[in-house]
Amino acid sequence: MNAGIRGRRRTAAVIATAGALALSVLNAPAAQAKDTGIVVSDLVINNGKPVVVGTSRVVEPSFTFDIALPPGYDTNHPFRYDAQPFLYQRSVLFPEIEMGIRTCFELSLKKAHCEGSLSIDPDPSQEQIVSNSDATTWKIGVALALFKDNGDLVAQEFETRPGGVSLRRAAKLSVADATPEPVAKGKKLTLTSKLTRANWTTHKNGPYAGSTVSLQFRAKNAATFKTLKKVTTNTAGGLRTTVTASADGFFRWVYYGNTTTGTATSGQDYVDVR
Repeated sequence: MNAGIRGRRRTAAVIATAGALALSVLNAPAAQAKDTGIVVSDLVINNGKPVVVGTSRVVEPSFTFDIALPPGYDTNHPFRYDAQPFLYQRSVLFPEIEMGIRTCFELSLKKAHCEGSLSIDPDPSQEQIVSNSDATTWKIGVALALFKDNGDLVAQEFETRPGGVSLRRAAKLSVADATPEPVAKGKKLTLTSKLTRANWTTHKNGPYAGSTVSLQFRAKNAATFKTLKKVTTNTAGGLRTTVTASADGFFRWVYYGNTTTGTATSGQDYVDVR
């Protein structure tokens, strides 16, 4: 919960749990679609940053937005309205990545601030991420609905929103390995690692060839790492290079990602120079 809304009255039951979207907005008959009059503003997903997904773990990017209600509806009756953000690629009528959980807080009788998360499960049975081509910019939509006191649907609509969310394949670097250890000052050190990334077709990590990775060094008593050189991975995703040993310190590899792949930082290897 954000500090800015702590203590404000939560609108009762404006909460959705994973797999059971609140009030079944996304399953309502399309024939009943019409303008709800609900206004959604300031929708932000994952703080505007790319969403990185691996091969097995469920990822839950955050979202926040504000809603203003139409005449005849107020925050004292939260079961009578709903607003659900989602991501899609093909049609706004067919959301592929839906809401996991959401809580709304009353700002006034006509306005509420909502926060929660989407749910992205790379398991193929969920049919959300089905191939590596899904590493792209996804479109943003919002499902809106109004209900009668008895729960019957009054109106629903599916709004497109500006911008998009970049979905990226998770990358991983194996722990930096320096040999020989210890090493005499002025002698050569060999540094190795391996870069892999999530393959959403095989649902395993595979080698990432032809990628530029930075070798970095932090002296024993220094506060920051400095880049020594950049190395390109081979066909197996392998990294191998040599440097001259000059001082005790830590080596690591850093991959800065691209439009389809997330960033990665290897574990460090401390080298004693004698």
